[in-house]
Amino acid sequence: MEMQYIPDRIGEYLLPHAEQFLFDELSENYLKKAGIADILTDVPVPIRKTAMNNLSTLVIAQNMAFIIGCDLNFKYRDNYVAYIQRTFTKDFAKFLVSDGVDGAEKRDYDYACICFRAALLIDPDNVDAMYCYGRACKDAYEVGEGEEFIGRFKAESLEAFEKVTLKKPDFDMGYYFLGYGYLNLGLYVKAKLTWDTFMELSQNEEQKEEVQGWLTKLEEPVKIEEGYNHVMSGRFAEGLAVLEPYAEDERFNTWWPLWFYLGSAHLAMGDVDRAESDFLQVLQLSPSNLEAMDELVKIYKEKGDAVKAEKYEKKMEVVKHNMELDQAEKAGGLS
Repeated sequence: MEMQYIPDRIGEYLLPHAEQFLFDELSENYLKKAGIADILTDVPVPIRKTAMNNLSTLVIAQNMAFIIGCDLNFKYRDNYVAYIQRTFTKDFAKFLVSDGVDGAEKRDYDYACICFRAALLIDPDNVDAMYCYGRACKDAYEVGEGEEFIGRFKAESLEAFEKVTLKKPDFDMGYYFLGYGYLNLGLYVKAKLTWDTFMELSQNEEQKEEVQGWLTKLEEPVKIEEGYNHVMSGRFAEGLAVLEPYAEDERFNTWWPLWFYLGSAHLAMGDVDRAESDFLQVLQLSPSNLEAMDELVKIYKEKGDAVKAEKYEKKMEVVKHNMELDQAEKAGGLS
């Protein structure tokens, strides 16, 4: 059977750690004596360069786990998993979780992530591994640098905590961290609902007081997001009724999405001039916002203002070109 591909957001950041290994095949005699010829014949195993003479059964398993933790789609992943499960059973995942926790405590978040990823390949139902993976990814992006790095680890952390709450719906800490994940993405309604569940489950009064503070702060942002949802669902008048008061509120009128959804609603309601003003305000707050520029191009074409339409079409071309250059530069840095 073909190996199943696993989408991997952060593997490129972990893969360089695999360079500390060499690969060699075990002897045919050893494979037969160990009863693993069906798994590892013609399959190279990883050997750490600094410990080439130390190749016990446990070390082989540890090395294999490290490699597949770095690269979820490593060519011999399934062979390695089969070897570990046959030799040590799925309980080997518990050892990896413990090792990963030790790494996280030493702030070696790459190593921790590698251990937890390997544990999940060996035992996909291990909730401890998933929870710890979410925590390690969170710790990594909080001390990391670079928009793409932070974005990928943040998304990986969020997905891990979502899976934890699905697999173990009575585990309060899954909701605790998931709430923060949603908050960091500006998903205020989801954050509120998640933390509401945490408040029902938790017995930790200090954390409950902390979360209650956030829930109080989220009351207005939740209303604003509900206004966005009205607009996205085509309930434009309802969306405007919710959002327009916040255009004068200094706490929130620097949020460019507020003006974008106001513009979308005004445009849908036929108030082209106000929509134009709203989208221009988006660009004041978010100068490279392609969606706002695109809406302005449509508005100016509808008004017959070819000069302004061309102006924003050219701006869009510049922004897109700069984005392509940034992506090429990043790709060059990785190669």
